[in-house]
Amino acid sequence: MTANATSRRPRRSWAWPQNLSIPWQVTIGYMLLLLLLPFAAMFSKASTLSIESFWETATAPIALATYQATFLTAFLAAAVNGLAGFIVAWVLERYQFPGKRLLDAAIDLPFALPTAVAGLTLATVYSETGWIGSLLAPLKVRVSFTITGVWVAMLFISLPFVVRTLQPVIREIESELEEAAWSLGASPWQTFTRVLLPPLLPATITGVALGFARSVGEFGSVVLIASNVPFQDLVASVLIFQKLEQYDIEGATVIGTTMLLISLVMLLIINLLQAWGRRYD
Repeated sequence: MTANATSRRPRRSWAWPQNLSIPWQVTIGYMLLLLLLPFAAMFSKASTLSIESFWETATAPIALATYQATFLTAFLAAAVNGLAGFIVAWVLERYQFPGKRLLDAAIDLPFALPTAVAGLTLATVYSETGWIGSLLAPLKVRVSFTITGVWVAMLFISLPFVVRTLQPVIREIESELEEAAWSLGASPWQTFTRVLLPPLLPATITGVALGFARSVGEFGSVVLIASNVPFQDLVASVLIFQKLEQYDIEGATVIGTTMLLISLVMLLIINLLQAWGRRYD
């Protein structure tokens, strides 16, 4: 009887809301104007090219070298900041020391500082006559106007994403959890890996993903600290700018569309990693 009643029960089908509320209207309108329409315009421009022409431009040697420099450097910067940002966030939340508020405020400096100013500052400091570059010069280590300078710039602009993502999660972890683990005989390493790391892992992945995405699209600081030479330290954003300066609108569109597709695939992979990390929740 119950089974028959259940089988006869009408299934609920998803339906678009007839009367959209104001929050829904604002959300759809805002996303449409700022995201969907610009992307649609770029794809529309790219669709005017033949498949052969698109593929030839997207896979040209200079384009392939640019993709490699961009994504590899951004990945290395995000990976390093994942570890360094974790430590910085932990120190800011768990320790009290003089100048803590000043250091905490300095974390947001890359957000407030124009990227062109950041690039000029980094290029000056890391040049062969700069404060840090002069110390590296005797070791024959060059930073400014090399791919290493691009990496340093990406480190600078992506660090706040990791720190600010981790801080609220660290703040919510009660110290009693660590004390309970210690009272049960857990070592500091076991306490970290089995008690502290699981709830912090999703936030760490999110911060690294945000930093990586920010680094991939960086232009202002990179264009000033790099020499922007193809096959050396030229990144995708600068290549697109160079093509626009040469009035190669189609080439810039192809590179931009390719970068967008690659970024979407990588963000999908990152979302899967985030879902994997949330299994601890």
